[in-house]
Amino acid sequence: MRLRARAAWLVLPATALLLVFFFYPIATIVWRSFTEPRTGLGNYTALLHDGVSVKVLVRTLVTALIVAASTLVIAYPYAYAMTRVGARARGVLTMIVLLPFWTSLMARNFAWYMLEQRGGPIERLLGAVGFDGVVLLGTVPGVTLAMVQVMLPFMVLPLYSGMEGIDRRLLDAAGSLGAPRWRAFARVYLPLSVPGVLSGFSLVFIMTLGFYITPALLGSPQQSLVSQVIGERVNRLLDFGGAGALGGVLLAVTLVVLFAVSRVARPARALGGAVGHE
Repeated sequence: MRLRARAAWLVLPATALLLVFFFYPIATIVWRSFTEPRTGLGNYTALLHDGVSVKVLVRTLVTALIVAASTLVIAYPYAYAMTRVGARARGVLTMIVLLPFWTSLMARNFAWYMLEQRGGPIERLLGAVGFDGVVLLGTVPGVTLAMVQVMLPFMVLPLYSGMEGIDRRLLDAAGSLGAPRWRAFARVYLPLSVPGVLSGFSLVFIMTLGFYITPALLGSPQQSLVSQVIGERVNRLLDFGGAGALGGVLLAVTLVVLFAVSRVARPARALGGAVGHE
């Protein structure tokens, strides 16, 4: 009992910080979405009938899925290579992943602004291979491309963390039973890496849903994402109820994603399911 009481006292400061700086603001936003300007579901109903919000929500969800899938495709072989190389090479690869965190996010986005603007390096490069007049600045593809680069470390690190704990002797055991390397990888290693894949995918997906700086700097009002619309409603229209409703929808999507990830089988169960299909 004493140990539990001491543990409770140790957790109390962190719990208080979460309540004050996280749960209270979220509760206030959700409350305003139901009470301003009138009490009820008016703000949520308006999202379905204003002709814009649904399109913006769908565009944001699709963009988040593309960013998460693209970062996964790039990060998976990189994280796998980190588990296969020696300590020195692993340190170099880790430093490359952490390097973006040492650079200002605003500076990185301005760098993409220069790359994607009219007459910039990307337009000139595409023009050299026959695609003339392609300007990514102010478009969803341009925002997506920049966010893939920004979010890539958040995919690599969970993947590496999950892959590092996989016992490679299981692959040797599969090989000793006659399985080719590709089959051993597909039937043993890949299922065991699923928790890391889901952790990285859900992290990047959720962060992309509410990411603001990159869409605001590289996007356009005509192809806005949810974060831009929320910013416009709060800063210019003073529509706190409507902005809260959009935020509430994003919160609901986030909770659904987290619940789905929490229901996924553990690595051993995933491996058992894969073996069971043999």
